[in-house]
Amino acid sequence: MQFVPDEDRERLVCRSCGRIYYINPKIVAGTIPVFQEQVWLLRRAIEPRLGYWTFPAGYMEMGETVEQAAVRETREELNLDIRLVRLLSVYSWERVATVHIVYLADALSQPTGGKETLDFRLFPIDEIPWSDLAFHSTGAALHDWVNQMAANSSSLS
Repeated sequence: MQFVPDEDRERLVCRSCGRIYYINPKIVAGTIPVFQEQVWLLRRAIEPRLGYWTFPAGYMEMGETVEQAAVRETREELNLDIRLVRLLSVYSWERVATVHIVYLADALSQPTGGKETLDFRLFPIDEIPWSDLAFHSTGAALHDWVNQMAANSSSLS
């Protein structure tokens, strides 16, 4: 590590050529697939957090948009056809090496699961397994979705 005055921070710098090696966050794209005001969640079949519940999400690949990545990850993990509705939110934390971009989606088919999925289930809001969620981002996005659902239902009454 070497302090780079023009960038006002320490960076990894090659001692022979001076090239800076940037370590930047990776983008995770995901969906909250909703069917009749319930959410499809999956139990992870891989580490990290094997056996814990999450919504479908994963790393964006080169050659795709964030939206395409979110649709692809949903298909890979749940084998579920969806229609993206809108951006739910973007999540980032200082000490986490990922930026999570999460969309609300309408579930258009029945899932059959994928190779990264132990189990999947359609959860009503009052049955979301809060204590068994895989990641901080999982809980943050689901809380935002639940709060928006509550706000929408109270504005309708």
